[in-house]
Amino acid sequence: MTGPVKLGDDAASGRLLRVFLGEDDRIAGESAARAVVEAARAMGLAGATVLHGSMGYGANSVVHRPEPWRLSRDLPVVIEVVDREDRIDAFVARLEELLVGGGLITVETVRVLRYDGGSAAHGER
Repeated sequence: MTGPVKLGDDAASGRLLRVFLGEDDRIAGESAARAVVEAARAMGLAGATVLHGSMGYGANSVVHRPEPWRLSRDLPVVIEVVDREDRIDAFVARLEELLVGGGLITVETVRVLRYDGGSAAHGER
């Protein structure tokens, strides 16, 4: 896909999708976060951001935090994607196929104030 994604004339309304995972989660041998981002890109979504947490716990109530003597920390990872409702809904269906056996998915309505995938964000005018 080339160029910015058009959110439409009513761009004030969009959807924010969040996927909560652990950094040790894998899909087909690769990082689950990477697999989610690649799936979002393949579907032409506006963009995806991976945020790494420093501590957290999930459904099993085990607190995950950095500890120097542990090889696996399984710290929290959150992937955020903002796009139109129909595009997020289609992506949720894809995530249901990808995320077998774990993860939390949330969707909320957001007000998009600005989205421009142009080169100004990279210092060019």
